[in-house]
Amino acid sequence: MNDNTFNNPIKVLDGNEAAAYIAYKTNELCIIYPITPASTMGEFVDQWAHEKVKNIWDDVPIVIEMQSEGGAAGTLHGALQTGALASTFTASQGLLLMIPNMYRIAAELTPTVFHISCRTVAAQGMSIYCDHSDAMATRATGFAMLCSANVQETQDLALIAQAASLESRIPFLHFFDGFRTSHEVAKIESLTDAQIRAMIDEELVIAHRNRRLTSDRPDVRGSVQNYDTYFQGRESVNPLYHALPAIMTQVMQKFKTLTDRAYKTIEYYGCPDAQHVIVVMGSAADTVRETANYLNQQHGEKVGLLQIRLFRPFPREDFFNELPKTCKALAILDRNKEPGATGEPLYQEIAPLILESELKLKIIAGRFGIASKEFTPAMVKAIFDELKKVTPKIILLSVSMTT
Repeated sequence: MNDNTFNNPIKVLDGNEAAAYIAYKTNELCIIYPITPASTMGEFVDQWAHEKVKNIWDDVPIVIEMQSEGGAAGTLHGALQTGALASTFTASQGLLLMIPNMYRIAAELTPTVFHISCRTVAAQGMSIYCDHSDAMATRATGFAMLCSANVQETQDLALIAQAASLESRIPFLHFFDGFRTSHEVAKIESLTDAQIRAMIDEELVIAHRNRRLTSDRPDVRGSVQNYDTYFQGRESVNPLYHALPAIMTQVMQKFKTLTDRAYKTIEYYGCPDAQHVIVVMGSAADTVRETANYLNQQHGEKVGLLQIRLFRPFPREDFFNELPKTCKALAILDRNKEPGATGEPLYQEIAPLILESELKLKIIAGRFGIASKEFTPAMVKAIFDELKKVTPKIILLSVSMTT
């Protein structure tokens, strides 16, 4: 511990309360509409506002309940344009209804964080349980996408996302697994108001205020653009997205200084000279990590986990820095299905990087945990066993055969 570390109280709470607490403490408005399994995030902030609990600026945030998720997103968009700090919470079809506003919020470079308790999007049937189909449906909007694996991460990354959004001006989708994490009750190190405030740069808050739409300083925003300018405008944001992974690393380092809890955008766990590695996001990372540790310690295996936290913009350099140089085979696992696609989102993000690199890797990929289907240590072991085969069941990419 260092001189800057505060005395953290230990609290018992679930993932929804952990995310809602940070959103409430770091915002002035929370715009809500209930949807399972994200409803309790809105319920918590509504209760705290009723009890006059204050945020880090000694104010009581305003909580507004709308009549649909589309209305919540529109209200949030309007609030952000006035220079307010605002947040919302949703899942599944509720998130899909927010997509039109998300495109505008991101294109206008407006900092905010949406907290998503992931739930499968209704297809041939409806399910209230978890997969990543809702979060992945938004990946073209321009929102940065940050994934938490457990309750402690949900609290910590919620704050990291808030700080990084203010600095980068890119809005964040902070998502975690519905019911598996959102309703998991765990003992965590709770952040104090002093730590939260230390993470939020008030100069960046003032800068956000100064960009507000106001009649005192008239400005044109969201105008109709024709072919002569629209293309250039879309390309103009590229430097901000390229800079975001480095900003995230800096914010995570600041968080470590304050709390002694370290995070990386992409983090490797397991044998230092692992030959077989699983890549995954969300709560499954804890299952893979525990299984890999057991196999390494008890059976002399050389396996590991690559946990993806920052999915978009994908931190290319961090991926290669964390991947063991000894790796021979990679299993990329997605928690959603996209019918007709050549592969699911995480595979599509990583496979081109491997092809462009000089690495010689065999890659297999697959789906798991759709609508909270069980994902057990026995399944993790079966995946590692499949990676050892000369000809696994599914070879989606084998760079070693083409280089």
